[in-house]
Amino acid sequence: MPHDHLSATFAALADPTRRAILARLTSGEASVNELAEPFDMSLPAISKHLKVLERAGLISRSRDAQRRPRRLEPERLKEIAQWLGTYREFWEASFDRLDAHLHEMKKKEEKQHGRKKK
Repeated sequence: MPHDHLSATFAALADPTRRAILARLTSGEASVNELAEPFDMSLPAISKHLKVLERAGLISRSRDAQRRPRRLEPERLKEIAQWLGTYREFWEASFDRLDAHLHEMKKKEEKQHGRKKK
């Protein structure tokens, strides 16, 4: 994924309103009015959030007669998950090394305490 897509996606996800809109779209497409319902903000403000999500490729707009519903575009989220997966592997390996180190320390400590008791 090109870096500019990555930056746009993370910038879009940084706002809790936009994350809530994405969460709502997981249950199916919705109009601007439907997406605006739970928020205490104007329709133009919601429209700005939708434009950010569209530019980031997280949602798309279609036309259904007079309606222009938005829908989630999961491919961009999949790309983010893959990018983050690299770091998950790093942390898992780090935790595995830490676990092994702590296990060794515990074994040494048990040996030392066992010798002192004799």
